[in-house]
Amino acid sequence: MPLTIRKAIFPVGGLGTRFLPATKSMPKEMLPIVDKPLIQYAVEEAVEAGIEEFIFVTGRGKSAIEDHFDHAYELQEMLEKRNKTAALKVVKDSIPKPGQIAYTRQLEPLGLGHAIWCARNFVGSEPVAVLLADDLILSENGCLKQMIEAYNQVGGNMVAVMEVEKYQTSSYGIVTPGNIKNSLIEVLDLIEKPKESEAPSNLAVIGRYILQPNIFNDLSRFEKGTGGEIQLTDSIARQVGLEPLNGFKFDGQRFDCGSKIGFLEANIAYALRREDLREPIQQFIQKMI
Repeated sequence: MPLTIRKAIFPVGGLGTRFLPATKSMPKEMLPIVDKPLIQYAVEEAVEAGIEEFIFVTGRGKSAIEDHFDHAYELQEMLEKRNKTAALKVVKDSIPKPGQIAYTRQLEPLGLGHAIWCARNFVGSEPVAVLLADDLILSENGCLKQMIEAYNQVGGNMVAVMEVEKYQTSSYGIVTPGNIKNSLIEVLDLIEKPKESEAPSNLAVIGRYILQPNIFNDLSRFEKGTGGEIQLTDSIARQVGLEPLNGFKFDGQRFDCGSKIGFLEANIAYALRREDLREPIQQFIQKMI
């Protein structure tokens, strides 16, 4: 039986340049989908999957994330005095229990692999989940919960995968698939952002991972890959043959909230799921069309 996944890493050190000027003084992970920031969706997905400890790898200008997951005493006191119990509950429910959250800083923007390596001392010798808040997945059961249920059967390393158009392969880590059994795809190799003509498939890795602790030994090589960065994909690929590696085709719709189109699509999709917003949003869309 594989070891239980208790911890999750959230790399939140990116600059969010595609959303300037909005992200000039606000972390991109705090951009809201309807009325909840992206990072809270990621944390709630981890909670649903049974994660107990949350490790944030931050950078300069990310203090708003720490504040979001802390008590806001003046706000809470004001809501309590005004008997705004529903709003008060929303605020309190976003705060994890004491000791569940840890923060460490990625001092240089050296890539996703380097950000994961920065969390090594908080993970220790346990397997760990990784969630990228930019990848928002709308599903009945959270993507990470689906993955952990599959991981409990097969162990090893696991990456969430989805099919993309061939012309998009140069924007993703792409897997070389082996045997396929239901939602699990044996991964024979991984390549980061291949040219369309060199892509071994159209199965792309998206921002959910389950990693064994050996990954930190490989990341400590600081070997640079595509874009001159330390790529997590490269380290996972080098573990093939040492650890089982599976891709997991999740149920759900993924929104790339690192792009403006994906961000806007996510806001519309999540608004349409809300009983209090569905009808006016549908009316607005029909009017605009």
